[in-house]
Amino acid sequence: MNRDPRVLFAAERTLLAWVRTSLSLMAFGFLIERFGLLLLEFGHGTEGGRLFSFVVGIGFILFGSLLALAASRNHQRVIRQLPEEQKLPDYRGLAGPWTAVAIGLLGLMLAAYLALQLHLPGN
Repeated sequence: MNRDPRVLFAAERTLLAWVRTSLSLMAFGFLIERFGLLLLEFGHGTEGGRLFSFVVGIGFILFGSLLALAASRNHQRVIRQLPEEQKLPDYRGLAGPWTAVAIGLLGLMLAAYLALQLHLPGN
């Protein structure tokens, strides 16, 4: 039987594109969150501005994290629905989805860490 893995590899590329997007969103959120702190430290920001940058930054981080988790789940769903002739024998392809899950969980941990940093005394 002729095995054509093009659809399988297209699903892999799609997963990687979503993972790149989620990483970009999380990095942008971290930048926004830290920029508000930087402005406050240099005396150019206000507490209201710091809170706004915190909320927007955490929002981007959480959105990126959830996007990575959703991409992993969607990828697994697509792979399960592929007909057997489009799957490769001995190809498990678990590295991509598990990497996406790890990135999503690390993003959630980053958001929790930043939230705790905001409420510590002296910050």
